[in-house]
Amino acid sequence: MIVGTVEIKLYAAWISSLKEKRMLAKSLTAQLRHKFNVSVAEVEAQDIHQTLVLGIAWVTGSVRQSDSILEQVLRFVENHTEAEILDSRHEIR
Repeated sequence: MIVGTVEIKLYAAWISSLKEKRMLAKSLTAQLRHKFNVSVAEVEAQDIHQTLVLGIAWVTGSVRQSDSILEQVLRFVENHTEAEILDSRHEIR
């Protein structure tokens, strides 16, 4: 059993309220859950308007499959939001 995680820090300059941030977070988490069957949660900076930090986790049978999911998730986030990815940290066990 292989467990993969990634923490993605996003910056969305256009967001001016927590309500707008929640809308972005809910939309992105729902899309990731549906498309990749992963667990997603906002894990930090809940009170900072323009910063969104998502924690994403998955379980697979091989390191190759886990690497593939990581790559696809990062590409999806990059292509499906106008927010800028500031940082991402991943771990595979």
